[in-house]
Amino acid sequence: MASTGGLTRRRGGGRPGGDDNDGSRVASPSPGNGPYDSRVPETSFTNTENGHKIAFDPRDISESEERSKQPKLTLMEEVLLLGLKDKQGYLSFWNENISYALRGCIVIELAFRGRISMQKDSSRRRFPLSDRVIEVIDDTLTGEVLLDEALKMMKSSEKMSVSSWIDLMSGETWNLMKIGYQLKQVRERLAKGLVDKGILRTEKRNFLLFDMATHPVADSGAKDELHRRVRNLCSNRTVMLPPNPWLPEDAEFRYLRTISMICAAYAANVLENALVTMGHEARERAFAQVDELLSEYSQWPFARRTGGSQGIGANLAQAINDEVDNAKDKELQLEVVAACLSVFTRLDSLL
Repeated sequence: MASTGGLTRRRGGGRPGGDDNDGSRVASPSPGNGPYDSRVPETSFTNTENGHKIAFDPRDISESEERSKQPKLTLMEEVLLLGLKDKQGYLSFWNENISYALRGCIVIELAFRGRISMQKDSSRRRFPLSDRVIEVIDDTLTGEVLLDEALKMMKSSEKMSVSSWIDLMSGETWNLMKIGYQLKQVRERLAKGLVDKGILRTEKRNFLLFDMATHPVADSGAKDELHRRVRNLCSNRTVMLPPNPWLPEDAEFRYLRTISMICAAYAANVLENALVTMGHEARERAFAQVDELLSEYSQWPFARRTGGSQGIGANLAQAINDEVDNAKDKELQLEVVAACLSVFTRLDSLL
């Protein structure tokens, strides 16, 4: 691709993307004596018409209400789905960036869901965004296995920076004392989650010397909607995100979520898959727009500009302003999003 936006190679201590191919499982650090060990379910009872009592956990109701307002797919699942070959059911073997980008998406998703934020310390502004320390502000489980695994690790460990967490979860460390923070088999686990959601199916394919589980698309509705959303934001002068089952109308940060997904897909080298139906010049304009978005939203406060590349997304600045203004109490969480996008700017773009 002609426009790469000046993305440069991240620093790294581990082998890129190799962690997902290792079938062994490294146990994550135990939360120890944290709140997860001492939690006792609070049981309530309700009376039925015949006088019998039914026990229930009130937290289940509040969690169900929260999940109903979340998009059906996490950021990680959306990025993986963009990179997956529809019929073959696997990712490109030459993509070295997607594993790292997926870990960044985990941190962004936890911030969007109100589980983590920047540590509230005015002195943090002396440091680059990616070097600022994050903390857990709500340890309620999300119901998404990878998110909950990362949340437990963050809760039980020392406080670390955004870039440190993404590095550690990717296995990008020479510190043997912290190798247990690496999240293993993330791509395979995300694919299996999409199988459970009815979007993919599982097949066995023979690759010369070995058999491998692949996950072709079973229901193209989710991926088609994802492609439409990407093209909408990357090519339209006025960006509209109509509500649909994959992105409900009451989902928080709808526009900022979409920008984060597109920037993550760009850093993961899978964005072009959503733009293949566009002409060459339109694709170049779309990539120029994503370059601008990554630059604007990897800063805090966001450096929003009206217009975008050649007038693309002229209403985005106002849409994001509205989302931020409606969440003044969540600015420390949005700062984490900006920090993750700043980490993405250090990834190589092979597009």
